[in-house]
Amino acid sequence: MADDPKTLVSTDWLAQHLKDPDLRLLDASWYLPDAGRDARAEYDEAHIAGARFFDIEEISDARSDLPHMAPPVEKFMSRLRAMGVGDGHQVVVYDGDGLLSAARVWWLFRLMGQENVAVLDGGFPKWQAEGRPTEDMPPMPRDRHMTVRFQNQLVRDVTQVAHASKLGDPQIVDARSPARFRGDAPEPREGLRAGHIPGARNVPYATLLNEDKTMKTPEETRAVFEAAGIDLERPVITSCGSGVTAAILALALERLGHTQWSLYDGSWAEWGMFPTVPVATGEA
Repeated sequence: MADDPKTLVSTDWLAQHLKDPDLRLLDASWYLPDAGRDARAEYDEAHIAGARFFDIEEISDARSDLPHMAPPVEKFMSRLRAMGVGDGHQVVVYDGDGLLSAARVWWLFRLMGQENVAVLDGGFPKWQAEGRPTEDMPPMPRDRHMTVRFQNQLVRDVTQVAHASKLGDPQIVDARSPARFRGDAPEPREGLRAGHIPGARNVPYATLLNEDKTMKTPEETRAVFEAAGIDLERPVITSCGSGVTAAILALALERLGHTQWSLYDGSWAEWGMFPTVPVATGEA
């Protein structure tokens, strides 16, 4: 894998740069309730040396009834400043699943105009499997100013997605499992209809990953998107259950040099809740 500090870096790259003075490492672990895992407790028990814990649920828009929506600019700035993360830092984000929620935080940084941020390929499981150093003590951060330039083009709301669904442009790509996409499996959140946004295509995020949760090569990634009927010359809106794994698709597209992508932040947690928007079932 070619290391890219703006998208994806390997454990070897991180090991070489771990003591760089301007490196900031974030543990962004997050799990669905049915996973039976406590991300904060796992961080407290062990994390990569120097990592801060990024709480996806807390660093979100508390005004919204939807789960972990992107936070207001001021909240993002204040939370990151308190963590000692700011301008001039190279940020690396990882999670305890391998590659799941870290991509969501990568997207949040990009949404806020911060581009020097990468996901750790294979995450904490790969780091541990290689016998690399961990610790159980949080770092002592010092404030660092962060300049935010909100990138509106990287996020879409339900009205914009409904428009895309009706017109077929941009393309909508859903990262959920095939069973959830078809409507054959119940949603993990209560009260949501089953199925998908009409016109959407299905690229389950797991199809972009290897068995060790590292990301497939750009060539393999391109083949996965194309096999699902995605035209990589056209804009894409990524979606999923609640805007987490949709960011894995966004990260994969960015690695391919496809920059005309955006993320539906509300995703199925919003679309599946509204009785006034249409739902499709079965294959795309």
